[in-house]
Amino acid sequence: MKIFIGADHAGYELKEILKTYLSGLGMGYEVEDKGASSFNADDDYPDFIKLVAEAVGSNKESFGIILGGSGQGEAMYANRVAGVRAAVFYGASPAAGAVDIKGKASNDPFEIVKLSRAHNDANILSIGARFVSPDEAKFAVELFLNTKFSGEERHQRRINKLA
Repeated sequence: MKIFIGADHAGYELKEILKTYLSGLGMGYEVEDKGASSFNADDDYPDFIKLVAEAVGSNKESFGIILGGSGQGEAMYANRVAGVRAAVFYGASPAAGAVDIKGKASNDPFEIVKLSRAHNDANILSIGARFVSPDEAKFAVELFLNTKFSGEERHQRRINKLA
């Protein structure tokens, strides 16, 4: 499985950790780093996110991991690219009153990762590097890559309307 990864200065350190982690899992992940290739406090996230989003948008069997300070701007940019469905992960601070997919109260901060794949067939995970630990990010990425799209007609119908 091909995974494209990219980050600006705020996500650079965590990107490097995740890149090494994914390459060492022995699960056949081919990781391609789209930058930044070094820490530069003055870089701009669109320069790197564009490369990841375009690669994922043109390679339907691939996934992307993008990182920035909040993950929001990165997801906003990525979602402008045809074929991309980016979801944001902030870490272990679930919203008050969060519910799981069965409508029960949930304290699982990773539920958003599961839902983004199972319901939205997200193909890029955008991580707010200022809000997550390396261990949370590793778990979220593995969960994202291992959660399958449900394929339910209602979810596919909604995804089709995004195009």
